[in-house]
Amino acid sequence: MTKMKVEEQEKARTKARMSGSLMLIEALKEEKVEVIFGYPGGAVLPLYDELYKAGVFHVLTRHEQGAIHAAEGYARISGKPGVVIATSGPGATNIVTGLTDAMMDSLPLVVFTGQVATSVIGSDAFQEADVVGITMPITKHNYQVRDISELPRIIKEAFHIATTGRPGPVLIDIPKDITTAEGEFDYDQDVHLPGYQPTTQPNHWQIRRLVEAVSQSKRPVILAGAGVLHANASNELRQYAEQQNIPVIHTLLGLGGFPADHPLFLGMAGMHGTYTANMALYECDLLINIGARFDDRVTGNLKYFAPKATVAHIDIDPAEIGKNVPTKIPIVSDAKAALQELIAQQGKPADNAAWLEQLNEWKRRFPLHYEPEAGTIKPQKLVEMIYELTNGEAIVTTDVGQHQMWAAQYYKFNRPHRWVTSGGLGTMGFGLPAAIGAQLADRSATVVSIVGDGGFQMTFQELSVIQELGLPIKIVIVNNQALGMVRQWQELFYEKRYSHSLIPNQPDFVKLAEAYGIPGLRAKTEAEAAEVLKQAFAMDGPVLLDFHVRADENVYPMVAPGKGLHEMVGVKACEELSR
Repeated sequence: MTKMKVEEQEKARTKARMSGSLMLIEALKEEKVEVIFGYPGGAVLPLYDELYKAGVFHVLTRHEQGAIHAAEGYARISGKPGVVIATSGPGATNIVTGLTDAMMDSLPLVVFTGQVATSVIGSDAFQEADVVGITMPITKHNYQVRDISELPRIIKEAFHIATTGRPGPVLIDIPKDITTAEGEFDYDQDVHLPGYQPTTQPNHWQIRRLVEAVSQSKRPVILAGAGVLHANASNELRQYAEQQNIPVIHTLLGLGGFPADHPLFLGMAGMHGTYTANMALYECDLLINIGARFDDRVTGNLKYFAPKATVAHIDIDPAEIGKNVPTKIPIVSDAKAALQELIAQQGKPADNAAWLEQLNEWKRRFPLHYEPEAGTIKPQKLVEMIYELTNGEAIVTTDVGQHQMWAAQYYKFNRPHRWVTSGGLGTMGFGLPAAIGAQLADRSATVVSIVGDGGFQMTFQELSVIQELGLPIKIVIVNNQALGMVRQWQELFYEKRYSHSLIPNQPDFVKLAEAYGIPGLRAKTEAEAAEVLKQAFAMDGPVLLDFHVRADENVYPMVAPGKGLHEMVGVKACEELSR
């Protein structure tokens, strides 16, 4: 068959008449979607009937929240949009948390929700909810399909919007009668959105201004966020930092964008950042923000944030520039494009030898630390052991809380796209389902889901999916019998009034895992922890590990609410540690 005939057949197929449900399936094939996460219900039964016939790979999670967090994990690791299907009413409202999470962390999702028939919309029909109204503030864009002829265009636009500019979730609400109606499937059309034209290339003049600012600086520093990872610009970041000899700090979500073992890396910034990173932000005279949004957990009290610095901000979203921190050199651009232009300029490096010497002295004198203790498991040591066993190569997912911060501090991410966590929204229950999506995005990777005993109990039903698919995820429960970060704040700021943050009556997590057909192991001392970790990573399939850690351990350093980054508590010098 000639190439021309194949192209003619392809065009004929894309303009054939078919049901709305089949249109959606064909559109997903055109978009090369590899996996769908979802949960069926009445309003999407026609769609699921077509899924049954098409044989598309679909993961039936045990809750819609599990589906959307799994899609987030998939998107974070693969860089491709995560696809979710939920039914109308409660199915749609169960994904609201995940939509908000993806919106705040700039993750590309395309979410399809069922809706009652167009003839009864607005009548409070069974399982009706105003999904468009509910999700408008928490999506990059959303649609409700009212005409079958619009469905192909809307789906194509949704994938375009979700994956271009600043990534984010896009929702399509589809009434049930649209899924059964017939129309012409024309997917061979260009996306044309006059009001949506993201700027991806930097302004040359602004790049020159930054080049000059670097050459005149004495104390420059780079703050790199998740925008570097979304742009696949890790190599460019390293090349630019080395060319200009500028130290690099990461946000929580930016970890892995610059090698943690690189001499120019200063650590994570913010509330639980390293002493060196936070003091560098306080003392620098030039701050180059690349793909971070100056979140309050990074800046602390804005009055004291980078008070001596000229601020340059590279971001693909112009709304973020100048929003929280006054910016003298704004550069609206894709991070990779901006870094490539900066590298090409070959600007004169800063005269910063004394600055680098000071930073190295801080790194030496004020490292991250914890006090070893016999007869228990220190959570920091647990993370270090996992790092050593995996050679730092694992994909690590977490929930939110103390364990998340310890993982960020003590697991050294030297490669991009190895770190999956909830940043802006801080979603408990995120880690386990996100690990499912991450493992499906990279089947050959070692995936470790580090979760707290509180967050784990919000979505542990997804153990069933892990067992069903045979995903070799290692689930590490950092069990301190408390909502750890809540307890820490109550200890420090509420005079130890532990109001409903302690959970002494826990289930037997090992037996729970075994009930789902997954091996479970438990450890209460460091020696036991070392042994069960070796056992777990020697197993091919999934394993759940219940580690009973020191219950009153706190995360340090810490910047208290209302304080500046230079006002950290829990910092100790090496001289003090050696006493």
